[in-house]
Amino acid sequence: PPCPDGEKLWPKKYPSCGGVFQSPINFHNDILQYDSTLLPVELEGYDRLPSEQLLLTNNGHSVNMNLSSRMRIRNLPSQYSAAQLHLHWGNRNKQEGSEHTVGGRHFAAELHIVHYNSDRYLDLKSALDKSDGLAVLAILIEVRIGPFNPSYEKIFSHFQNVKYKGQETFIPGFNIQELLPDSLDEYYRYEGSLTTPPCYPSVLWTVFRKPVQISEEQLLALETALYCTQLNDPAPLEMVNNFRRVQEYDERLVSVSFRQGKRRWIVQRNVERSRVLASNSGNGAGLVAAEDRSHVASGIQYFSNDSGCRIHTEVCDLPRYALFSCSPLRTEIPLGRGHTLLNRVVCGIMQESPRSLAPCLWLGKVPNEGLPALGSPFLAV
Repeated sequence: PPCPDGEKLWPKKYPSCGGVFQSPINFHNDILQYDSTLLPVELEGYDRLPSEQLLLTNNGHSVNMNLSSRMRIRNLPSQYSAAQLHLHWGNRNKQEGSEHTVGGRHFAAELHIVHYNSDRYLDLKSALDKSDGLAVLAILIEVRIGPFNPSYEKIFSHFQNVKYKGQETFIPGFNIQELLPDSLDEYYRYEGSLTTPPCYPSVLWTVFRKPVQISEEQLLALETALYCTQLNDPAPLEMVNNFRRVQEYDERLVSVSFRQGKRRWIVQRNVERSRVLASNSGNGAGLVAAEDRSHVASGIQYFSNDSGCRIHTEVCDLPRYALFSCSPLRTEIPLGRGHTLLNRVVCGIMQESPRSLAPCLWLGKVPNEGLPALGSPFLAV
């Protein structure tokens, strides 16, 4: 069986593992939305002195290191204090061990630094099942040809002392921030779950965009040094592939602190696309709003006919707080937050909106985004 017991069996004992808002997920453009309010991650207390001994443990699923609660994330709605860090990885034959993926791509491994809401809860255990209980910093790890990563070696060099399940050792404290990317201002942010049982949906995830690098030798050590069985087990089982498969989106959008490339909103008539829509709806000609001309073909299509005003989009990265209306009802539908008043966005597809015989009007815009003027029609029917 997979180490330790196979995730397909988890929901039988831990119902949350088969529930909603699970982690990890795959980050792709259809679910990403830029949020200008996301600031660089601020940390305090991460520089631990060598005199402070940190407990490293093989728990049978990963290698876990206890952390001081004086390590904190500063700029979240509540104060989150560190509790532990651990790693996920694959096997020596396939360097695909990260839990989160980007555009369907796995990285070699992934580091999680787990924090609990210390404003509201006494410790990690009491926060574990609370909706606002946890915040996890996730660091994607890739392999480089060249020297080893000295910061990660401060953990990896002690693997021989925690080779088997239940073994533990103390290691000297060091600056834990060295394990993170140099830049803490670019990241993915979403609400999800623990990636191991009991899989409670209690985690505010921050997954850094830029990976850190370790050497091939370090990755090999991670993939081969540990066992998820105890020392005297007659059938020793290597600790490999301890990452969870990506989960369903469950209509979530992921906020990102970075813009991908140059952002420029334009409005342009998409004649070919409009003909397709008109032939299916019996009426209408469309305009497309997209961030740049390379995305126009898969941009946002607005049209109206006698069966109602509809919106079709193949991207989710819409202007925040934009308002869209089908007069004379003037039903205001905020775009770009993953929901509408009467519609629902699922991976970028918006279904039918309120019935209307009138043109669709743009009711508002985000300042400096270069969007249509207030009240301008998106098309004439």
